[in-house]
This record gives sequence, C-alpha cells and structure tokens, in this order.
Amino acid sequence: MLFSSIPFLFYFLPCVLLVYFAVPQKGRNAVLLAASLFFYGWGEPKFLLFMVFSIVQGYVFARLIAREKRKKLFLTLSLVVSFALLAYCKYADFFIENFNAVTGLSLPLLKIALPIGISFYTFQIASYEIDVYRGDVAAQHNFIDFAAYVAMFPQLIAGPIVRYRDIAPQLKERTHSLEAAASGASRFAVGLGKKVLVANVLAQLVSAYKASAEQTALYAWLYAIAFTLQIYFDFSGYSDMAIGLGRIFGFTFPENFRYPYIAKSITEFWRRWHMSLGTWFRDYLYIPLGGSRCSRIRHIFNILVVWMATGFWHGAAWNFVFWGLFYAVLLMAEKFFLLPALKKGRVLPHVYVLLAVTLGFVLFDAASLKDALHQLGTLFGAGTASGLGTEALYMLRSYGVVLALAVLGATPLPAMLWKKAQEAKSLAPVLTVAEPLCTLALLALCTAFLVDGSFNPFLYFRF
Repeated sequence: MLFSSIPFLFYFLPCVLLVYFAVPQKGRNAVLLAASLFFYGWGEPKFLLFMVFSIVQGYVFARLIAREKRKKLFLTLSLVVSFALLAYCKYADFFIENFNAVTGLSLPLLKIALPIGISFYTFQIASYEIDVYRGDVAAQHNFIDFAAYVAMFPQLIAGPIVRYRDIAPQLKERTHSLEAAASGASRFAVGLGKKVLVANVLAQLVSAYKASAEQTALYAWLYAIAFTLQIYFDFSGYSDMAIGLGRIFGFTFPENFRYPYIAKSITEFWRRWHMSLGTWFRDYLYIPLGGSRCSRIRHIFNILVVWMATGFWHGAAWNFVFWGLFYAVLLMAEKFFLLPALKKGRVLPHVYVLLAVTLGFVLFDAASLKDALHQLGTLFGAGTASGLGTEALYMLRSYGVVLALAVLGATPLPAMLWKKAQEAKSLAPVLTVAEPLCTLALLALCTAFLVDGSFNPFLYFRF
C-alpha cells in the first residue's frame, strides 16, 4: 500500500486515526502495531513472517544482552540473525550469480521476492541491539511497544531510519494536540505533492527516455537531470509524509533531507542527503572501525568499507557497489586536499557537486555496469546520433516547466518565502485561514492526479 494511493488516503488512514484516538492512551501502541501489520501485509501477507521473526528475535536478544552475562555473544547472535535474514532475502541471488560467473557452474537462482522495507527495519533493530549493549538505552520490556517501534507504518517502508533511543520516551508517553496534528497534516500534504505532482511527472520523462530508440546527448542529459530530481522528490516526499504522519500520531521523527542539491562539496551533500542513513553508518560502522583517528592507510580503508557498504545497502548489483565507491573516491579527494579550495569558491563548487551527483545517479539507475557505461558515454556524445533529436526537443518543451519548478523546489527559496510570510504580522490573519485551505487544496489536487492516472512508481520500495 502506497501513501500516495486512494486506499491509503481515504480508507486506511481515516479508519486508523478514528480507532487510534478513540482508545485510551495505554492502548494506542497496540492500535498502531495492529495497523502497521495490516499495512505491511496488505500487498504481501507472507512477508509478515519475516518481520514478526525479526521483531521477536530483536526483543528476546535485547533482554538477554541487558542481563550483562555473555552480552557480547548475544549481540553477535542477534546481528548475525538479522543480517543473515537480510542477506538471504536481498543478496542471495547476487552471490549465486557471481559464484556461477567465477566458477563456471550453473547453480539455480533462488528468485526471492524482496520484503518491502527489510533494509530499514533491519537497521533499526541492529541499532537498538547495539545501543542496549553499549548501555545507551535500557532494553524494552513491553513487547507491544517494541514491536510498534519496529513496525510503525509511517516510517516502515523507506525511513527515515528512526533509532529507538530517539523515540523511547514517546513510546511510553506522548502528547497530542490540534496544532501538532495540523502541522503534521500540512507536512504530509507537502510530501504528497512532491511525490504525486513532481516525482511522478518526472518519472514519465525518465520512462520515455528508456523506451526511446533516439540516442542524443540532449535527451540523455534530460533523462539524467529528470532522474536526479525525481529521486530527490520521491524520497524526500516520502520522508515528509512519514514525518507528518508521525506528528499526527504524537511522534517526532528525525529530518532526513536538508536541501542536498545546494551543497558545495560531496562531504556536505552527504550531510544533507538521507541523513538518517548517513549517521547510522557513521555511528555503527565508521567510528567502530576507527573513523579518522588512525593512520592514513587505515582511514582510507575505513572510508572504502563504509561507502561500499552504503552502495551495497541500496541494491544487490555491482552498479550500486561502484556508486558507493565513486563517492568514497570523491570524499577522500575532498578530505585530503580539495575541501579548502571548495570552501573558497562560490559557483564552481556547486557545479562540481551537481555534475558529480547527476553522473552518480546515472550509475545508480543503470540496469548493469555495461548499461551505466553506455549512458555515461551518451551524455558526452559517444555513439550518439547527430543533432539534438526531435523527440528530445519535444520532451524539453513538454517538461521544461516541470523541470524548472523542480529545480526551484529543490532549493530553500520556497521555504524561506513562506517563513517570511509567517513572520509578517500583517499577514497573520490571512495565513491562519490560507494555510489549512492550501493543505486541503493540495490534497484535492493530488487526489485528482491519482484518480486520473495509474502511473505511480516508488523508487525506494526496492530497498
């Protein structure tokens, strides 16, 4: 079930909210858990077994770790179980394919359908276990509260990756208010608009390019720019919807995006893009490996390991691994000698980041390494047809306005203008009425788009 779908917006969510606020405070986590399991099992009930198993083992092992005896053993067992399940579901065929390629054998592929959101809830359980081991949090004794944390439908499918220690007090007791609910509904509507009105429209351009036989550099650049913007609005839109729903239910989830495309370095870009994932790898892999407080050789090794893992986390294919290593090389170059120059520049650093990120996302979106090399070559005129291309020019005219609005929307300018309007005392009475009306209008417009069309892809479902 997608957030950007009629069943979710007009059947599931209203029913859940009605029951949630009708029951006493003590019963709301149980309602949230039941709703989350229903939400997760809507499209693939058999995968509930994977989630329930993960929740049970995480709960049991955390209780054992908290007893202090053999806690390192129990932590190791829990992490092995969690990541073995993830490896089986997500990476088994990748390893079999590569084993066959190396040995010349023909072992059959398992062809396992990937359970939605397994990468996210695996990381949440792992961070909880490690925090209990470190003594940063106490093990949760209430199974329903723990299960509600892991399975919570607002952030289950595509994050943000919410750490237990950040919402543990809210699981026990949280406040609800009309102001928070209104703020949450507004944030949800903005995220829905990003997804339906921008990302879905850009996805049509991306799909048209992939289905076209026309190979011109202009068309390739239109595709690359459209996909770079699509994945931002798709994923940040989902994060906005998740954060908004969290507020409605009384939770405060961490921000996941902070205008990454205005960064002046790749280092800064990754402090703004998918922040919950970046901090997870920093705290649970990079720092335990030694971080930067070690020899240069070891430091380089740590960076390579973390970014190879980051790429591999996104998908079981070599293009994802090389996508992660591509960023590792850029980050090392910045860390060792580029950053001082980038900090002094004004325009060129932004051009460098946007070019690197766009090329990176072409690699990210490729069906294979061979396809990635072909697409990158097409961008720079290798093997392309002469001229701009009639189809490319048509797409530029058709999608030019959307692309321009998306570029503008990826900057802080709209938010800055809105904040200034809120700070203007003369506009306060107008905004009091206009804000809820704008939220309703945005929801109505998104609904119209959803009813009218069936093209509603969701990029991060595969993670």
